[in-house]
Amino acid sequence: MTQSHPRISKAVIPAAGLGTRFLPATKATPKEMLPVVDKPAIQYVVEEAVAAGLDDVLMVTGRNKRPLEDHFDRNYELESALQKKGDAGRLAKVQESSDLATMHYVRQGDPKGLGHAVLCAAPHVGEEPFAVLLGDDLIDPRDPLLQRMVEVQEQRGGSVIALMEVAPEQIHLYGCAAVETTEDSDVVQVSGLVEKPDPADAPSNYAIIGRYVLDPHIFGILRRTEPGRGGEIQLTDALQQLAEDEKIGGPVHGVVFKGRRYDTGDRGDYLRAIVRLACEREDLGPDFRTWLRSYVAEEM
Repeated sequence: MTQSHPRISKAVIPAAGLGTRFLPATKATPKEMLPVVDKPAIQYVVEEAVAAGLDDVLMVTGRNKRPLEDHFDRNYELESALQKKGDAGRLAKVQESSDLATMHYVRQGDPKGLGHAVLCAAPHVGEEPFAVLLGDDLIDPRDPLLQRMVEVQEQRGGSVIALMEVAPEQIHLYGCAAVETTEDSDVVQVSGLVEKPDPADAPSNYAIIGRYVLDPHIFGILRRTEPGRGGEIQLTDALQQLAEDEKIGGPVHGVVFKGRRYDTGDRGDYLRAIVRLACEREDLGPDFRTWLRSYVAEEM
């Protein structure tokens, strides 16, 4: 298709969760601020949005999330101290987060689920298509998933979700999509969605991962969506309605992702993500890989 649709410029990042899986570390520190090597997880997500051309970022926060705002704000005292020390390298790193994007914040008063968090963005987004990025999924910048999703949405309209094939026994951990092939090998049309199905009832092994490009009609549907699984307003349920009736807000397509994804929502995967990223760093990797080989050899 060559049809052109409105250019996307806004990204929404839900960040109101309590992070209970990481207690007690998240008792006073937002889970999004937990470091992945030497940078908080949330910064990777904002950087991904900016790399895809979305430099207007709305973060949906909650209580005790003020450190998120502080991280993307200027810290003049710290910058002045680093400048006086002549520490240009660390000064640049500190300033980088505050210069990344135009940041906005809104609070999700009640934890009513991802669908409700997205609905909180309606006044800011207006009638434009927009992206949603979940902070638990870090996508390697060498695999520009969001950029591809934006491209597909601009060509085909409607909404686009990110899909990844998982083992059948793991599909109950994810939202799951029923799909049909298209002329593009990495793009499928979504005909149905179900949240965390029993493996025996799953329509496929295509799991929804934490990236969405959404048509603004999703807001009207979310306002009418009743609480679903877990007593929460599920974004998956609203997308199911879009998939069932293209007249509401266009079709729903999926981009099948086969690149590098780091899951920081689980403690074990969080540790694995840190090791993988540290190993690939030019400044840390050589020494860290040497130590890691020695450690593994000793333990074996």
